[in-house]
Amino acid sequence: MKVNIISIGNSKGIRIPKILLEQIHLNKEADLVVEGSKLVIRPIKKAREGWNKAFKSMHNRKEDSLFIEDTLDLEMKNWEW
Repeated sequence: MKVNIISIGNSKGIRIPKILLEQIHLNKEADLVVEGSKLVIRPIKKAREGWNKAFKSMHNRKEDSLFIEDTLDLEMKNWEW
């Protein structure tokens, strides 16, 4: 899609059609990066976004077991040095 670069104060900008913004779920903030000779605009992901869904999926697949046994002496009372 061809767009015109317009002046906005001392900066430049482009108008992005609403339908495109809706397709990538872009609302108020965006991540703007340069990749090679491309300018990439993408939505900002929230920290831990999607974790609840992933944890539920792990539970359903029975992949949510502990890595360390509960009986491990974490206070090191019986450890030999």
